Amino acid sequence: MTLPKQTFLYLCLLADWAWANEAPHRATNETVEYMKFLETRTFSRKRQDNQRLIHSLEAKLKNVNFSSVNVTLQTNNIQSLIFKLTCDFPGLTISNSYLKKAQTRHIMQFPTELTQQACKAGEAPQELRLICIYFDMKYFFQDDDNSLLLNDNILGASLVNHNVSSLRQDINISFWHNESLERYDLTCVFWKEGAGKASWGAWSTTGCNTILVSPYQVLCSCDHLTYFAVLMKLSSTKISKELLTPLTYISIVGCSLSIVASLLTILLHFYSRRILGCFPRTFNLGIIEHSRKKNNSTTYIHMNLHVSVILLNIAFLISPSMTFQPVGCVAMAALLHYTLLSCLTWMAIEGFNLYLLLVRVYNIYIQRYILKLCTLGWGFPGFIVLLLLLLKSSAYGRYEIQIKENDTNSQNPSICWIKSMEIHWVFVVGYAGVTSLFNLVILIWAVKMLHGLRCREKKWESQICRDIITVLGLSMLLGTTWSLAFFYFHGFLLPQLFLSTIFNSLYGFFLFLWFCAQKRHADLEVETSSSSQMTRPGLQSHHSPTRSPQLSSLTCSASPFPPHGPSHQKGRVEEDMAHPGT
Repeated sequence: MTLPKQTFLYLCLLADWAWANEAPHRATNETVEYMKFLETRTFSRKRQDNQRLIHSLEAKLKNVNFSSVNVTLQTNNIQSLIFKLTCDFPGLTISNSYLKKAQTRHIMQFPTELTQQACKAGEAPQELRLICIYFDMKYFFQDDDNSLLLNDNILGASLVNHNVSSLRQDINISFWHNESLERYDLTCVFWKEGAGKASWGAWSTTGCNTILVSPYQVLCSCDHLTYFAVLMKLSSTKISKELLTPLTYISIVGCSLSIVASLLTILLHFYSRRILGCFPRTFNLGIIEHSRKKNNSTTYIHMNLHVSVILLNIAFLISPSMTFQPVGCVAMAALLHYTLLSCLTWMAIEGFNLYLLLVRVYNIYIQRYILKLCTLGWGFPGFIVLLLLLLKSSAYGRYEIQIKENDTNSQNPSICWIKSMEIHWVFVVGYAGVTSLFNLVILIWAVKMLHGLRCREKKWESQICRDIITVLGLSMLLGTTWSLAFFYFHGFLLPQLFLSTIFNSLYGFFLFLWFCAQKRHADLEVETSSSSQMTRPGLQSHHSPTRSPQLSSLTCSASPFPPHGPSHQKGRVEEDMAHPGT
């Protein structure tokens, strides 16, 4: 049985009509399936893979056919909107009402200027298409630093076959979050293709402004079309303008005093050739030579600590003036970091030297002791800074100090310092924390030994004031006041912020006061020894029980040298602790 020609022709026309009507739906379904494929695909950092997948999605959305003004394609984590535009574009606001599966609230506002570049005279296209893509996942836009994004949202927009940039009227994108964002530093960024090393792009701030409308809303104003997001970083503690001014003056005055005091201490040392004068000059030559040998190592440690304090304060005072010189600012930031680490290292060396005297009483001779300490105090911080410069030189540079309620038109004060929060936490906070903890343990051990000696001698009440001054002096010498900086978090204990600034900026000055106190005690000891020699027929031995060395031995004795008469050394330490003289 054969069909009539008319019937066969009718069936062919019907099939063509059905195919023509199904083609748009088929393209739409293919695009939705491709979006589902992107959601379930394993993440890859390869430049070509992610770039090709995103561009393929854009091409598929470009070919979607629809008869209405706009069409919406949605999956669980990817939503796409396509709008038909004309040259008489009145502007457009896209909100969550267009997207039923949107997990967070957001709004995109496009100005009337959006189509002007594409609709120039004689170049008017037949149809303009605006494609908007919302990603609720950041897998395809992870940069080399694996940056944290607000809600993991990326909002993209493009005008098909046209490049939109340098708009006079900005495109406004609003992001919301259900929790307060005040603990974070928020920055509006866009995805710049080809800017990454391992990834296929990087986040950039060029052409975008960030406005924190409320603790829950961020407004991004950008002058071009691309993929947008909000970069999040845990904010450093913000300081109000009212507090910044007095803290700045305190730092400048304190650092200047520390520089002068440390220089004066070094000059006095070279003038007298001995920093504390632990032993009287009236002793015989043999005892003088032995005492000078014992004093050298501790004296060298004190002098190196003073030099590191001078370099740190000078670098800190110069740093703000170098912020507008890119190369110079990187060098100054690295220098400031190096001097800080050196100063902290010499504080730890002070504690180690005190440990040798108080804990390891016997067999404490170390060959080339000062050379090894200088290698550690100056070389180890230099190794850390050079390594950071080689691996990530971008970590150093201009660092802005965050100000509360700062005017958007005014510029935050800045300093040449570390820009990477990870490096700051590891090689500044962590390094300072370990140093402070070590010296704090040494200080507690010294106080415990002093308390035990007082209890055995039953003289605690009569010597309590002198012992308190002794503990305070050792606290300054070991730099334990630097640990105050660890207790200021988001406005907690505001007086502590001022105490930390005062004590740390005046650290060199306090070391000078310690030097003066020890020098005064040494002079009194010389007078006492001279008067005793005038009244006694013979010169008593250095280890005579009638003479009790004072606390200056704790900070002046150089225990790394071979001890003479080890059977007497422990007794001398106990006597030193029993008779502090600061």
